[in-house]
Amino acid sequence: MAVCSGGASLAPEVRAELLAVLSTDADEAIAQRAQSVLLSQSVDSFLLALAQRDADARLFAYCADNAGDKPGIADALAKNPACPTAAVTRAARFLTAAGIQALLDNLERLTSDPRLIAALAQSQAASAEQQELIREVQRDEAANIKEIEEAAAEAEPDPVKRETLMQKLTHMNVVERMVLALKGAREERMLLIRDRNKVVQRAVLQSPRLTESEVEAFASMANVTSDVLRIISLNRVFIKSYAIVRNLAKNPKTPLDITLHILPRLNATDLRNLAANKNIPDTLRNAAIKLQRSRKTLGSGD
Repeated sequence: MAVCSGGASLAPEVRAELLAVLSTDADEAIAQRAQSVLLSQSVDSFLLALAQRDADARLFAYCADNAGDKPGIADALAKNPACPTAAVTRAARFLTAAGIQALLDNLERLTSDPRLIAALAQSQAASAEQQELIREVQRDEAANIKEIEEAAAEAEPDPVKRETLMQKLTHMNVVERMVLALKGAREERMLLIRDRNKVVQRAVLQSPRLTESEVEAFASMANVTSDVLRIISLNRVFIKSYAIVRNLAKNPKTPLDITLHILPRLNATDLRNLAANKNIPDTLRNAAIKLQRSRKTLGSGD
């Protein structure tokens, strides 16, 4: 009752969370009092409470059911990985593009509830790129067998295991392939990074089992899409690796704006090799030659 009356000395976010807990109290009088007081709490206090990784599940449930339409609440639910997916789904119609992006950046969570995917498909707030990705998730398409066969020959040398893997992938829809990309083994990721579906590709790069050596391999592949290479280049963790930077620079499929940006990070040997590489765009090769000359000039003290 002290929490309800404001008698307890509590931070606004702590009080909001405790009130949400008390709103489900077995004592009907306490529950009703808490529900009444919750109506007077500021949106900011809920936003601060929802940002806590250890927030109580009853706070998420209350906000999803009673405050989802308030500015920022739905996005806060989406941005907190601790929030149950079901709660996000109930508030999904109030998400902005920022909240939708938080879900697209956590595909494991997104694929855990088909109702959430359906709710996002109805969103008017999604950007054009987000709408395209959501459509990719919803597509009822099989894997591109020809591409998968080519990738399988490289990823799995054992013909028996390769055939088993091919059979499994052949019968999977997009969401099932996304789940496999997130939770499967290295051999499966090496195949699925070449899936024609953009969201399956993203799922591979979001896999918690993904290793740096795999990303190095992806960055050197000329048979992955430019979208894959762009996502790698925008990942702060991946791009810390010099080997990944070098492979991106050498890959003719890497978008030019990315290779020009990372060019200064190359050491003298790799820059020299790039300047002599006839497979990369002329603009990049000329930029490498120019940078190489500039470094020589600076090095000579001229």
